Amino acid sequence: MVALDPGALLRQGLARHQSGDLPGAERLYRQVLALRPDDGNALNLLGQIARARGDLPEALRLIGQAVARNPGAPVFLAAHGAALAEAGQLPEAEAALRAALAARPGDAVSLRNLGQVLSSQGRVGEALAPLRQAVALLPASGPAHLALAHACREAGLREEAAAHAARAAADPAIAEQARFLQAALGAAPPPDRAPAGYVRDLFDQYAPRFDADLTGRLGYRTPAMLAEMLREAGVAADASRAVLDLGCGTGLSGEALRPFARLLEGVDLSPRMLVAARARGIYDALHEADLLDVLPARPGHWGLVAAADVLNYLGDLSAVLPAMAAALTQGGLAAFSLEKGEEAPCALGPDLRYRHHPGHLRALAATAGLKIVAEREAGLRQEKGAPVAGLLWLLRRG
Repeated sequence: MVALDPGALLRQGLARHQSGDLPGAERLYRQVLALRPDDGNALNLLGQIARARGDLPEALRLIGQAVARNPGAPVFLAAHGAALAEAGQLPEAEAALRAALAARPGDAVSLRNLGQVLSSQGRVGEALAPLRQAVALLPASGPAHLALAHACREAGLREEAAAHAARAAADPAIAEQARFLQAALGAAPPPDRAPAGYVRDLFDQYAPRFDADLTGRLGYRTPAMLAEMLREAGVAADASRAVLDLGCGTGLSGEALRPFARLLEGVDLSPRMLVAARARGIYDALHEADLLDVLPARPGHWGLVAAADVLNYLGDLSAVLPAMAAALTQGGLAAFSLEKGEEAPCALGPDLRYRHHPGHLRALAATAGLKIVAEREAGLRQEKGAPVAGLLWLLRRG
């Protein structure tokens, strides 16, 4: 019998991996580990497969083992830093990425990842240097230019942000997101809505720290304020309604809506948000879908349709309100928040969210056959030390 060669198996696995055959690659990597249990490359590559599948705990376990067996290996440190960042463990990610860069200063991907980690911690001034270095090392990299464009926008460097967004727009894989950023910077006409890919990626990345950030640092209370508005309008929290939670996120809104629901279903574009929502155990069903695809599916079905901080990613609401109205039972309610704008019908702000003019919304509601039950101004959350000016709406069909 010919003895198996771990090195040859690893090379075959890597070839499968690069061709997109993840199951085949995984089988070969596991054969390597059966022969050589401490093989850091096999552990790291298995971790990359777990990460690609969305299993971050398993990815962190495997890549962490690779680091433990090879503490100074920059490849494993860089991979660990990237996985920690994706899991929302930002201080740990920063430490791993800095260690990787100390061993390999010219790693453009780790420089980009470090810049994004620093930006996510609110340290955008520190983020600019590694991001600029990443762009200098990889001048043709669309993702590097896009990451730097976002950091420049956060730092108030609009011209530099627009220049890098334009460079990123040349990459077909991220062109739509880059053009959306250009529009928010006033360098391109705004689309009718934020690109679905941008929203999905944004909230997938934010999911691990979403609840702690919003309810702690940002003082987020929109779901609770919508529930309070329902009660003040005489809507009993008697578990009697079929409730649809649009843009349900991790389920913060579902917790506020559950007392009104005999049936509670949630919709979101972000699969990682839905994982967190499912873990709460409060939804009867969850759907990874666009709200405009879900609303028409069951006409006249819902007693309450809610959208907490969701419609600010849509500019043109002329299709949304009629879709809500058609989805509601006669007398059913729509409860949602918007960011308040001074320009009719709406404007895309530099924060990449739309701000809607209340007068335009009233006209849309009337056209859709929705009567205003309540309308009020509210601070939706804190952003850069100031409240975000918002509008809360409660509308009734018929």
